[in-house]
Amino acid sequence: MSTPAAPSWPPRYDPVWRPAPDAEYWAPELECADPKTRDEIVLAKLRAQVQYAWERSAFYRRRWEAAGVAPATLRTLADLARFPVVEKADLRAAQAAAPPFGDYLCLEPREIARIHGSSGTTGRPTVFGVGRDDWERIGEAHARVLWAAGLRPDDRVLIASFFSLYLGSWGALKGCERLGAAVFPFGAGVPGQTLMAVQWARDLRPTAFYGTPSYALHFAETARREGLEPRDFGFRTLFFSGEPGAGIAATKGLIEDTFGGACIDMGSMAEMTPWMTNGECRQRTGMHLWQDIVYTQVCDPETFAPVPYGGEGTPVYTHLERTSQPMIRLVSGDLARWTDAPCPCGRTYPRLPLGLYGRIDDMFIVRGENIYPSAIEDTLRAIEGFGGEFRVIVSRRETMDELLVRAEYAASHAAEAPRAALAARMKERLRARLGVTPLIELVPEGALPRTEFKARRVIDDRDLYKKGITHS
Repeated sequence: MSTPAAPSWPPRYDPVWRPAPDAEYWAPELECADPKTRDEIVLAKLRAQVQYAWERSAFYRRRWEAAGVAPATLRTLADLARFPVVEKADLRAAQAAAPPFGDYLCLEPREIARIHGSSGTTGRPTVFGVGRDDWERIGEAHARVLWAAGLRPDDRVLIASFFSLYLGSWGALKGCERLGAAVFPFGAGVPGQTLMAVQWARDLRPTAFYGTPSYALHFAETARREGLEPRDFGFRTLFFSGEPGAGIAATKGLIEDTFGGACIDMGSMAEMTPWMTNGECRQRTGMHLWQDIVYTQVCDPETFAPVPYGGEGTPVYTHLERTSQPMIRLVSGDLARWTDAPCPCGRTYPRLPLGLYGRIDDMFIVRGENIYPSAIEDTLRAIEGFGGEFRVIVSRRETMDELLVRAEYAASHAAEAPRAALAARMKERLRARLGVTPLIELVPEGALPRTEFKARRVIDDRDLYKKGITHS
């Protein structure tokens, strides 16, 4: 039995226990519980988590007193919506005022076991201080979710992601180790490393792969250039985070066709580690929200009030087992639709059936239409002759927005007639999907750069036009 025998907080888990290899569930008494029964467990954890933050964090006490709430406010799960949300800018400001960890640390600095951080690509980097007991609970949570994805102790897992401040690869490593699998932490990012990873995969035949969807496809292209067929590596399970590709139907299908294994979508935010608590099971019907580990509400992006099942919003996350830097109502900025419809796996968690299909700040507007890069990717990958990579350039000519899609064509469509037909097909399908007619520019397969981390495919040049008008 892996769950605590008593309702103590924070929970402590047996570090060596695991289910029998043929067991479907790691903790069936939680995963398959009646949602109302499980909600009682969630509420007890939530109240303990909020009380802990109230007592130890000036950050939360200050914000909650200003909002007129306190631990006593939390009588039901619905009451959580009365607590103010936290945004990344709030965390950066707190760390600037109380460096390096901010006044939401809740531990003494000497109790920190690991230090990680954000890349800082969209602002001041955020420093993560993780306590030793929290790190063990992260491993426990990830093992549970990976078990649902189909990983078992006899798996050999190739981790092909950066080993740096980035938490994703370290979380995958910790979860696989807790589950009992053999781990091959190859990493990524060094010139020539993908080719080396392909050669090692050929010889060691790992059964599972972790990275970003973009990198998996780059890995496959590298293998084919070496005369190797990606299916021959023997990956049974490929699990991903970092970008929405594994939740995009066409990309999921392409990965599964390319490697012959199950494509599993996972991931929330580094701040929310254990980030796998948005995670698919092996049925691949969308990411389960593992509510007894991290409690998730899908909320209106402006009011942050929870939306009903079936509605679209942004996930707002709350830790339930965290003593170091707990996040309570952290806004993700991602977009998702949630459902409580049953999953064939028997787990009773709500799900994100389409995963995280975009970010609010990734959306751009062209001629009044809201456009998400994931919709463009889904459309292009479903078209025969697409060469594997694309870029989107948004510009303005006079007073009219222009949407240019620069897409690769496969070698099979290199001749003029097939290439022209491919461009016409892309233009029409994108027009039907987006509501805007794009300009299509085709380039040879391999002409656009690949990425070993998170793909960034949109360039918005409209500000250049505005600056030109201003200075003319």
